[in-house]
Amino acid sequence: MELILKKDVQNLGFKDDVVTVKNGYGRNYLIPQGFAQLATSSAKKVLAENLKQRAHKEAKVVADAKALAETLKGLEIKISAKAGGEKLFGSITNIDIVEALEKAGQSIDRKFITSGIVKRTGKYSATVRLHRDVIVDLPYEIVAEKA
Repeated sequence: MELILKKDVQNLGFKDDVVTVKNGYGRNYLIPQGFAQLATSSAKKVLAENLKQRAHKEAKVVADAKALAETLKGLEIKISAKAGGEKLFGSITNIDIVEALEKAGQSIDRKFITSGIVKRTGKYSATVRLHRDVIVDLPYEIVAEKA
């Protein structure tokens, strides 16, 4: 079944992509949730026209995303957490990374950050997707909180 995505869907594609999925996944999940529409010939023509009109606006969005990526590469993020030795009491997730970025003056939605759950102190890296063409690795360090 061919569908046109209306929104970004993790592990499937980005908005306005034409994707092929199994019938049940498209019919029972993607279409009812509003994530996709059927890729009929008329819908494909409308999509092509919209993409053509949006092409020059897209260049500005990509440039802004690249500028933000350069800013993020220059940041040194340290997250302090309660720890016993090297093991944390709890864990560090995307929410904690977003809070650290906001303290540094950058606001990024947590759904665009992929890091996993971290339970030890040390240096780690998170992946931030700012645009479909702009993906940046964000290094961060977890340090034990001083008592």
